[in-house]
Amino acid sequence: MRYEEWEPYYRAILEDFGWTARGDEDAARLLSSLLPGDTPYLEKVEELIRGKDVIVCGKAPSLEKDMEKVDWWYKYTVIAADGAVSTLLRQGIVPDIIVSDLDGPHEDLLKADSLGSIILAHAHADNVESIRALVPGLKHVVGTTQARPLKNVYNFGGFSDGDRCVFLAKEFGARSIKIIGFDLDDTNVTPKKLKKLKWARRLLSRLGIEA
Repeated sequence: MRYEEWEPYYRAILEDFGWTARGDEDAARLLSSLLPGDTPYLEKVEELIRGKDVIVCGKAPSLEKDMEKVDWWYKYTVIAADGAVSTLLRQGIVPDIIVSDLDGPHEDLLKADSLGSIILAHAHADNVESIRALVPGLKHVVGTTQARPLKNVYNFGGFSDGDRCVFLAKEFGARSIKIIGFDLDDTNVTPKKLKKLKWARRLLSRLGIEA
């Protein structure tokens, strides 16, 4: 997705939450400084997705039950939102790709990285300390932002970890996208989270995905 296509959504999100872009931009520059000038794993991300059947795992409480309905995991490229990683690892499934703003258990992200998962580490205003603490220790990492992209920090669209997984799959031409562990109707959440769920539904609808 070209940034010019994403920017109207981003600006609307900032206005809705009362945020400014400054914090996101500062975080993206920090992330950029911790990454190599090129991104060797981006080509691998495309290889894993292009023309493949993708399963996106969100972090809703329903994830474990939803996983029981999936046959033949090997048929899919598995893209996991940050909070789903621990559940997948407990079930012996190593995600191919993890989309993370680094607020999940760091030990599980590091374990998945050591097992070969590619981690799309996302920079935003509220996770600067996690960027500093975690990114230097990751071996397989691609930087992302929701603000204007930089030379080695990309923006594929999407806002929260779950919908950014789907935007990523769309961006790199997945043959099909199956989503599990999504509960956008959950009302047992904070007002801020409820607003994020509403945005996730709106953004997924833009991609033709109903969740």
